Amino acid sequence: MRVISDDETGLLLWQPAGSDLAKLIDADGNTPHEVTPDRMRDPKLTIGAWQGDDVLLLMPPKATYSVWWFFQEGIFTGWYVNLEEPYVRRHDGVETKDLVLDIVVTPERQWEWKDSDEFDGRIGEPLYFDSAAAAAIRAEGERLIKLIEAADFPFDGTHTDFRPEPGWPLLRLTDNMKLSLRRPG
Repeated sequence: MRVISDDETGLLLWQPAGSDLAKLIDADGNTPHEVTPDRMRDPKLTIGAWQGDDVLLLMPPKATYSVWWFFQEGIFTGWYVNLEEPYVRRHDGVETKDLVLDIVVTPERQWEWKDSDEFDGRIGEPLYFDSAAAAAIRAEGERLIKLIEAADFPFDGTHTDFRPEPGWPLLRLTDNMKLSLRRPG
C-alpha cells in the first residue's frame, strides 16, 4: 500500500485495484475464511491482484479497527470497518491480526455486520479468541456503529473526496518483498 500520511490520526494508506497483494492459500485453494490456518493443507503466501474497488485505509494508533473508504472510478461508494488488533510497526511495514467480524457501511451510513457466522464459528478456536474476547470485539463494533449513526469521525465525510495523484502507478511487490513472504519448510 502507498503511505498517504502517518501522523497522530493514524497511518493512512492507498491500495488501487490491480495492485499486488499477498494472500494465504492452501493446497486446496482455501483461504483463512474457509479453514483456520492451523487446519490448512500446505498453506503458502501467494501473490495476486487486489480486486474490486480502490481503497483508502486508516489505521488509527492503538485502535482495534481500521476504516476503509471504497472508491469506484473515483466515486466514494462506502466504508468498511475491519475489526483487528492494533497494528505493530515492523522494519518493513506494519502487522496486525484480523478479528474476523466487520461492518459494511453505505454512503448514507446504513450498516450491516459482515462475517458474523464466521466470527461465531471462530470463538474458542486456538488461533482466535475465547468468548470474553469475542464479546469485547463485538462491543468495539457496537461502539463504532454509534459513530457511524452519529456521522462522527471518521464517518463524517472526511476523505470521501480523496483522489490519488495522477500518474501513481499500480503497486507491485518487489523481488525482495516476494522473498520475504516465503516461509521456510
